[in-house]
Amino acid sequence: MRHLTVHHATRYSYARPVALGEHRLMIRPRDSHDLRLAEATLVLSPPGEIRWIHDVFGNSIAIVTFAQPVTELVIESTLSLDRYPYVPPRLDIDPDAATYPFIYSPEDRRDLGPLREPHYADAKDVLAGWISAFVMGKGTDTLALLADINNGIKTGFTYQAREAEGTQTPVETIEKGSGTCRDFALLFIEAARHLGFGARFVSGYLYDPALDVGAEGEDIQGAGATHAWAEVYLPGAGWVEYDPTNGLIGSEALIRIAVTRDAGQATPIGGSFTGEAGDYLGMTVDVSVTARG
Repeated sequence: MRHLTVHHATRYSYARPVALGEHRLMIRPRDSHDLRLAEATLVLSPPGEIRWIHDVFGNSIAIVTFAQPVTELVIESTLSLDRYPYVPPRLDIDPDAATYPFIYSPEDRRDLGPLREPHYADAKDVLAGWISAFVMGKGTDTLALLADINNGIKTGFTYQAREAEGTQTPVETIEKGSGTCRDFALLFIEAARHLGFGARFVSGYLYDPALDVGAEGEDIQGAGATHAWAEVYLPGAGWVEYDPTNGLIGSEALIRIAVTRDAGQATPIGGSFTGEAGDYLGMTVDVSVTARG
């Protein structure tokens, strides 16, 4: 088990006082057997009125309203977490699902619903052509197939940080040959859905031991920022995590905050202000995930 501290500070700057609209924060995880929340603090400057809700997916959401105009908004979250080791699913996957293709049970198909359906257009079969190279034919090992796709994105695409908001479509990522963690997660999800798997988007953080004080080693992609990856539902094994940015499968380095159907539903911090377009000067984000004693 790892004891981790996640610090996430976001600062917005404005040229003159602006009125802040409602802000939506998706920065607090739910307790589970593999991830325990020991303590959470949320500091706002200026202070705001906070109410907590669960969204349609069961994620913990803070809705914040602000009363006074500001020239600066700071949202600072600190989490103390216990992350338990990941247990590989190979021995637990249902025999009927061990080879691809397989058919989900009627109950699973009903509950997975749109999580099994592709969401993005592929009129020229760009995604279909890319994914077909991974399927060897009937009787393909299911876990090997998903691992190959996961590793295929890591080795076949260039990680490229991007300041612009939003996520590329899967076809855009294939055609550009590069993207961010969100782009790679979405590509993996659409590829899995194209093959009939139930898949969903995960937003959270990434722990990299190389970033600890005094540590040595090569940094992994996406550490020091919010991170995104995918989960695929496999009968018997449940939701299995795939991080195509780093080629990880179910690593305890993945700190899950929220799960959604689509990338656009998993924005860690969203909000608005009333003012002129030139009033917004920019945003800075500082994220650290460190081990604690």
